[in-house]
Amino acid sequence: MDVIEQEAGNVTIVEPRGRIDSATAKEFGDRLASLLNTGRHRLVIDLKSISYISSAGFRQLLIANKSTEEKNGKLALCGIAGEVKRLFDIGAFGDLFLIYPTREDGIASVQ
Repeated sequence: MDVIEQEAGNVTIVEPRGRIDSATAKEFGDRLASLLNTGRHRLVIDLKSISYISSAGFRQLLIANKSTEEKNGKLALCGIAGEVKRLFDIGAFGDLFLIYPTREDGIASVQ
């Protein structure tokens, strides 16, 4: 899994690519924690390039969401489609996150 990061003003966009599974979830979670610990409290995670996310990946997203809230920040997800959307629906994760169809909508929601 690769992780691409960009900044749009005070918002950090994180775009993981590939799979977030038991082999890659810890690395992904560590990267999100590092961003939060360095003062980047407004995050948009663009999942458009993710082909699969496991329970370990969902756990890292939940941890990041909670940490963001604790730091009075905001976290939004976008780009959820196909198999990843199906997994979000099965796990009823849609109610736990701010989810937007586009990156631009996600950025606007956390500013």
